[in-house]
Amino acid sequence: MKDLWNRLLTAFGNFSTRERLLVGSAGALSLLAIFYFAVVVPVLAVGSRASARLDTAETQYEVILRLRDDYEDVQSRLRGVEERIPRGARSSLRTTLEALAKKSQVTVESMEPQTAPSNARYRETKMEVSLKGASLPQTVGYLHEIEGSSDLLTVKSLRIRTRADKPELLDVVFTVSSFERI
Repeated sequence: MKDLWNRLLTAFGNFSTRERLLVGSAGALSLLAIFYFAVVVPVLAVGSRASARLDTAETQYEVILRLRDDYEDVQSRLRGVEERIPRGARSSLRTTLEALAKKSQVTVESMEPQTAPSNARYRETKMEVSLKGASLPQTVGYLHEIEGSSDLLTVKSLRIRTRADKPELLDVVFTVSSFERI
């Protein structure tokens, strides 16, 4: 290696001033290119990747904050609902629905108990209610009374059909659920 180095120095020494300037410039440009591609480009790439990771982390942080706010909102609403759910026995769902129907001046055709999925914390009672020949204001009033009841009642499903013989009257079938803590 030393021998090769000595031969290069001897050859460089034999060059004219113009040749030395040309070879030196080419060598300096080669060293600058090597430095640029070996050091500068990798450092810039690392900085670019770090910037992209920072942008991704900030986006994920914003999503987490939104999800936390949504979670807290849902938890707050759940606490409100749980506070409204009574503990232990109370009046039956059928009795409550009949009293609300009388208040709304609706004639209930039938009420059929429905099976409800079991839950470790709450007992759900479901009742399918059928109205025949009810007017729209009566139906809306009855549903409003159910939703606004002091008992926690919810209408789970609702089917409305107009009657063929009297189009101004409705046949309505809906399911109402009530809950109590176990």
